[in-house]
Amino acid sequence: MTAATDIVVVDDDLSIREAIADCLRAHGYHVRVAAHAAALDELLAQRGTDLIVLDWMMPGEDGLSVCRRLQSSGTPILMLSAMASTPDRVIGLEVGADDYLAKPFDPRELLARVRALLRRVQKQADSAQAAVLHFDGWQLQLEHHRLLTPAGADVTLTSGEFALLCALAERAGRVLSREQLLLFTRGDASESFDRAVDLGISRLRRKLAQVAPGGEALVQTLRGQGYRFSASVSRR
Repeated sequence: MTAATDIVVVDDDLSIREAIADCLRAHGYHVRVAAHAAALDELLAQRGTDLIVLDWMMPGEDGLSVCRRLQSSGTPILMLSAMASTPDRVIGLEVGADDYLAKPFDPRELLARVRALLRRVQKQADSAQAAVLHFDGWQLQLEHHRLLTPAGADVTLTSGEFALLCALAERAGRVLSREQLLLFTRGDASESFDRAVDLGISRLRRKLAQVAPGGEALVQTLRGQGYRFSASVSRR
């Protein structure tokens, strides 16, 4: 990524906020900071961003609520939290965070996760040049981060859900393990956390079923092996 890459850091703790910002700036990123959700909204109203580093526990609107609100934006979110248990990670991923990092953390790990998320977004943009995948009347518009049902309705997906769907649809018919899906969607710097894949698949199926009865059947579970995209896919 270039120096033009914009990252917004949201944390109510001034020392943590500035330490993260200084670290990212030292590695060539353009960084804006916000102390709370309202300040984040003001920054995003001025212009969008490439990635949000978001604290969970903040006064007023917390990070989980912010994640829910921003799900449809497609902007990747790295959630930070002092709560490091697996249930806490599950909650963060359930509401739409793309990755989760427990405090305290090594700045090198923060950088690795930021780079992995940005690489994933860039790969999606690069692959989008062949732009539309068609399957069973659905359209997956890679360039515009858009999924259309057979009836032409838009389906709102988070960036993580969209990445999972792309990984599966682009390899239709292949059985992909959780480890492979983590690699395809989160990069080789990602922590191996199988539940992240299971949660993402569960959310994706739920949304597909909500907009088109039977849509969840597009993604099959092969017990003990992984997941497979069941429909035939053409690229046009």
